[in-house]
Amino acid sequence: MALSRELGIDLGTFNTQIAEGNQILQQEPTVVAIVVNEMKLVELGTTALGMMGRVPESIEVIRPLRHGVIAEYELTEIYLRELIKKVTGPTLFFKPRLLISAPYGVTSVEKRAVVEAGLGAGGREVNIIPQPLAAALGVDLPINTPTGNMIICLGAGTTQAAVISMTGIVSAETNHTAGLKLDEAIINYVRKKYGLIIGQPTAEQLKLNIGAASPTQEEKTMEIQGQDQVTGLPKPASLTTNEIVEALQPPLEEIVTAIRRVLEKTPPELISDIIDRGVALCGGTSLLKGLDKYLTVALGIPAYVVENPVTCTVEGAAKGFSILEVILRNQGR
Repeated sequence: MALSRELGIDLGTFNTQIAEGNQILQQEPTVVAIVVNEMKLVELGTTALGMMGRVPESIEVIRPLRHGVIAEYELTEIYLRELIKKVTGPTLFFKPRLLISAPYGVTSVEKRAVVEAGLGAGGREVNIIPQPLAAALGVDLPINTPTGNMIICLGAGTTQAAVISMTGIVSAETNHTAGLKLDEAIINYVRKKYGLIIGQPTAEQLKLNIGAASPTQEEKTMEIQGQDQVTGLPKPASLTTNEIVEALQPPLEEIVTAIRRVLEKTPPELISDIIDRGVALCGGTSLLKGLDKYLTVALGIPAYVVENPVTCTVEGAAKGFSILEVILRNQGR
């Protein structure tokens, strides 16, 4: 038995997951609550998320990552340390090896921030795996063969489209139009149409409960409470599925444009493989109703949601230790 544990970590804008082998050990929202003056941790994860918008001025609830990269370095390190402690226990004789996913195309400075945060959080050795590669490993795509495999990771902070062959990324792009931008589009729509101010949690509930990518005959309705733009008083409104569909069209079109750019940069031989196999969709935003059908029509290539869309990246990060030399070689290390 190895003395040092090997932990795969999916460090996401909205959620962070830790896996070891085939087992997911931790899943928590990437949120911390701190005492502002002292930078002292009050709560993290689900408990901290529940405090958002409900705390006195002395406490601040923060998402330490933005668009998949570290925005608040110290808080990310504190958050990771506490999460790793939950997995390994407080007394750690042998520090774990960490393989942490990061968005494709992050700068060397952003990569270094992830590595330093991992080391500061108690990692003995910290390496980076690009998120699309981790996700492809997590859904068992045949990426170690000379064939074209396309995966689209639709997260909260980023949308990453990548074509992978021979365990390397052939063409890819990271776009900041993702889950949070969809929520923003709903917030703006409700403000313009109903004169109501709603928060991101309400917008997300609308997206999850009645949202869809394309017009649907199965119209659902959801009642919400917002703040009247003029009076500042609470005011109700009732929204339908097709209203949410209308709100989401601009950001969805941006996502399609980014995916098309990746396909344009892909060699024709690999394109024919992708047409045969289809495009794999993963990440929390891939669960938007009808998104697979919407992308199939928009791209002219079959798109399908993988079986484990929310956990495949962390599962792939944990599997990545078995091919770590190849991953590092493809990163020029």
